[in-house]
Amino acid sequence: MSSGVLLCGLLTVSAANGQQPDAATPPAGKAPMARRPHRVPKPGVATPGVSVSMADIKPVASFPVEGSPDWSVVTKDSLWVTSGRTNHVVQLIPATNTVGLSVDVSRPCSGLANGFGSVWAPSCGDHEVLRIDPKTGKTIATIAADPANSEGGITVGAGAVWIVTKPATLVRIDPKKNAITASYPLPAGSDNPTFADGFVWVSSYDNGQLLKVNPKTGEVAATIAVGPKPRFLTVGAGSIWTLNQGDGTVSRVNMKTGKLVATIVCGVPGTGGEITFGAGRVWATMFEFPITEIDPATNTVVKQWGGPGGDGIRFGFHSIWLSNGRLGTVSRIAPILK
Repeated sequence: MSSGVLLCGLLTVSAANGQQPDAATPPAGKAPMARRPHRVPKPGVATPGVSVSMADIKPVASFPVEGSPDWSVVTKDSLWVTSGRTNHVVQLIPATNTVGLSVDVSRPCSGLANGFGSVWAPSCGDHEVLRIDPKTGKTIATIAADPANSEGGITVGAGAVWIVTKPATLVRIDPKKNAITASYPLPAGSDNPTFADGFVWVSSYDNGQLLKVNPKTGEVAATIAVGPKPRFLTVGAGSIWTLNQGDGTVSRVNMKTGKLVATIVCGVPGTGGEITFGAGRVWATMFEFPITEIDPATNTVVKQWGGPGGDGIRFGFHSIWLSNGRLGTVSRIAPILK
């Protein structure tokens, strides 16, 4: 996912007769120069035979999505994707590989969710969650809920919709009332929820942890140490998987025991990215390495595609859906499993 976090470096050069002007300090009367963000090197995976090129992939279809396609969610008959630059959520129709409805959402962020006959879209522009009718594209309701982080998430489970709002509060949205009916404080920097096995699981980016939250009481039933800066997460093979932006690893946590069972080196540190599960595999994306395929049977990376693109990924309709915000496209890719 696109990130608003910038890591900036500052270089000062010394000279024999004094100090050179700081590169970030403009001459008198000049406007400050914009700092270029520091990009964390991504080494990828060095295992022989794992690395392949994105040029080798031939998409089943490529969908034009104006602006910056990013977050996506699978519904019964469609894939919906956000486009932050154009303030839209757009429907893609797998049956015909065509673009469908477009819904106005001010600065869509923090993912999308599907449930209760609706698509739920957080808005960082209007500080609310929109409930959208997927048949008509009309907004049914808006719920005041300011996402805690643009790189957060939204999920459905236990008869409710869940999102973390500012500063770090897990809220329960009742779809019958279209209103928040419960609020549970979380540790600072806990932004991204998913629902599985009767619990809300929240990645705690600031603390390197995965939180297991009881949806009835808001009690944190377990706190599990994972990799540094866990941001995005997915569910599959009896596990919660976190994509850790701090070191580019993926952590696997057993849902039943709450134990960390594997830390998988993927070599994709840095901001952005996303992770999903499908066809018995974990699929992660990050700039420079748009697809990383993990086999849960061995907890290893079995393929990693390098090249341009990446940042949003979802699995559905027997396909990988890969967003490319820079090109304004979403590619539908048929996985080749060995």
